[in-house]
Amino acid sequence: MDSDKATIEEIRPFGPARSNFKDEKPLSPEEIKKYDDFFKASLYLCLGMIYLIDNPLLREELKNEHIKVRQLGHFGSAPGQIFTYMHFNRLIKKYDLDAIFVSGPGHGAPAVLSQAYLEGTYSEVYPDKSEDPEGLQKFFKQFSFPGGIGSHATPETPGSLHEGGELGYAISHAFGTVFDNPELITLTMVGDGESETGPLATSWHSNKFLNPITDGAVLPVLHLNGYKINNPTLLARIPHKELEQLFLGYGWQPYFVEGDEIESMHQAMAATLEQCVKEIKGFQKQARESGKPFRPRWPMVILRTPKGWTGPRKLNGHYLSGFWRAHQVPITDVKTNPKDLKILEEWMRGYEPERLFGEKGRISPELRDALCPTGNRRMSANPVANGGILKKPLKMPDFRKYAVEVKQGGAVKSGSMANCAKFLRDIVADNMTNFRLWGPDETESNKLAGVYEAGKKVWMGEYFEEDEDGGNLSPFGRVMEMLSEHTCEGWMEGYVLSGRHGLLNSYEPFIHIIDSMVNQHCKWIEKCLEVEWRVKVASLNILLTAVVWRQDHNGFTHQDPGFLDVVANKSPEVVRIYLPPDGNCLLSTMDHCLRSSNYVNVIVADKQEHLQYLTMEEAVEHCTKGAGIWPQFSTDAGEEPDVVMASCGDISTNESLAAIDLLLQNFPELKIRCVNVVDLFKLIHHDDHPHGLKDAEWSSLFTDDKPVIFNFHSYPWLVHRLTYRRPGSHNIHVRGYKEKGNIDTPLELAIRNGTDRFSLAIAAIDHMPHLHNRGAAAREKLKNARLAARNQAYEVGMDPEFLSTWKWPQDLRERNAEKLKALRLGC
Repeated sequence: MDSDKATIEEIRPFGPARSNFKDEKPLSPEEIKKYDDFFKASLYLCLGMIYLIDNPLLREELKNEHIKVRQLGHFGSAPGQIFTYMHFNRLIKKYDLDAIFVSGPGHGAPAVLSQAYLEGTYSEVYPDKSEDPEGLQKFFKQFSFPGGIGSHATPETPGSLHEGGELGYAISHAFGTVFDNPELITLTMVGDGESETGPLATSWHSNKFLNPITDGAVLPVLHLNGYKINNPTLLARIPHKELEQLFLGYGWQPYFVEGDEIESMHQAMAATLEQCVKEIKGFQKQARESGKPFRPRWPMVILRTPKGWTGPRKLNGHYLSGFWRAHQVPITDVKTNPKDLKILEEWMRGYEPERLFGEKGRISPELRDALCPTGNRRMSANPVANGGILKKPLKMPDFRKYAVEVKQGGAVKSGSMANCAKFLRDIVADNMTNFRLWGPDETESNKLAGVYEAGKKVWMGEYFEEDEDGGNLSPFGRVMEMLSEHTCEGWMEGYVLSGRHGLLNSYEPFIHIIDSMVNQHCKWIEKCLEVEWRVKVASLNILLTAVVWRQDHNGFTHQDPGFLDVVANKSPEVVRIYLPPDGNCLLSTMDHCLRSSNYVNVIVADKQEHLQYLTMEEAVEHCTKGAGIWPQFSTDAGEEPDVVMASCGDISTNESLAAIDLLLQNFPELKIRCVNVVDLFKLIHHDDHPHGLKDAEWSSLFTDDKPVIFNFHSYPWLVHRLTYRRPGSHNIHVRGYKEKGNIDTPLELAIRNGTDRFSLAIAAIDHMPHLHNRGAAAREKLKNARLAARNQAYEVGMDPEFLSTWKWPQDLRERNAEKLKALRLGC
């Protein structure tokens, strides 16, 4: 395909610097020399991490035994990241900025590790990685080495709160750090490969939620080094004007710095970053002095440099620097090819390690003092990136004050979620700079609109007069809504990791969109537990509603409760799953989760009106235990049960109790035990999860020799997986969602999946062999009732009212009370 020559030349990363401020030269020749020396020292460290296990300063000829057996790591993006980092350090020093660095390009650790080491932070945190030949050897060896550290900006990396193991979240994480953090600037490198991901593309819109009065600023640097692992990157190969228009369309002011001639690039980068800082501070000053928030066109930098910049242009007749071969390990066969080993040595010596690190094996104090900030102003030492240091506990009202009145369990319906919104409203009101509610356009739909009384939705766009009629918009809002689960989750992760608190609410079926994001966060906080200097952050709290069993009207695409399986796969040290059966249990659970640290908490609760079962005192007791017998719905008091009817989930509990009612209508003498589970991990063996019941506790609830009909909110296989080691596990018969759905009624959807009251009662009959043929008539009656309910759904489009309005019958309440009274008298 023919390309326009002029277009090609303007998007190639070679030659003297091309920038918006080409006539500005803020650096003196002496300063350029220092920046060049610091650049060389940093690049030397990057190559040392990838290649060297010994001879760290090349004080002898480089030999095969000095090279790691496996060379792992990525060099390609390191030069551009280092270049940006060290030039921003000048502005931190000049303007006394509070700043952190987010490394978006995958495997970008060599760049930030080199800066932490040269700034002195690394040796402070890890004294054995001292600034001398011995410490440098250990620093090199640990990189991408068993027992060492990874090639991402992992939790072991000082100054990091974004690992970048999965690409796409650098911008959303960065914005999360600056919300309610008015003095912070988060300098964020975005790799051009990363820029092709959906989450990253959407996250550019985060600038439309940034209030220059109350928030800090994100300064993105889009690093166009041209290639991914083996392909060109899209944004590096479109015409210059098109690229500029793209980011103008996103609402940014892009400034370009392009080229590879080092002296002119130093001047261009210094001038461009300083202009960006001046604009950021100017916007903030204007808004803060006037008290009038507005949406500026925030600056960003587009940095175009060759991939593997400063490396050999060609190797063995093939392009290296400026091409995809520089992406990972630039020279791959130095262990077997003496010629290539020599080329590597010449390349590394070209960075002048003898001169720059000197006899003591460290850069000179003069160079460090000239270029690096000190103390917590170092981006590698900023406490924001170790947010637990800054975390303050939430001011929490007493959740008991919001109790749903329950005079008789199972007799009254109420909206658990709408009631919980009052609790969340007051948490927002008491924590106006420390807590936010996040969600993809669903706060109102999820019955949480009550929070708007304390904090409306953040909106920095234009306003229409209609917005006054229930729009609930404000530039000073506390609710963050954008129809991108990725962006909302990324914002909340950045907010939490930088020391604050939050709750994300989402429709259950579409939370799968962020499966891998939650996976990455779980891995981050688990690894943080192994890093002694990391301080615990607030938990990541996810509230799932609009659940599978109430997605009957939206159809099969909206019916998926499998997020619980994803979370259950993560380390038991960091994940918790709760399925509160009613409003008071939801309040107790929410209070517990918002007070916790270093977990991913998942709460599943439907937003519609449901039967309420427990008083507040009973709910607190039940949630504290996590699983328990409900005597008010049981008939086995003091006796061996014939069957255990267990449930987990609000709608599942309703159907299980209705099944108990049906069984007792047909077999009044049955001894039925009702067990409810709030904390899903109570099911797993105690050896495998700290919340797990011990076997004796398990048997006291579920028995080890009686049939258990377990009605579960999600896929039934998960319960089987969690309970396979339990005594009597072969007696557990789990009903749950089995991927059967369409446009249904609520009861008909349950019937499709065998989680309805009729199917549960039939299952109980089938697993009580002592009934023999006595169960046949009741079984047929239940089958007929199930068929009739399904037929009515097909004919009328609604469930029979007497079934949808079912309540726990009064006569059974009285019967159970009399039985319990007699038992107490007998004692």
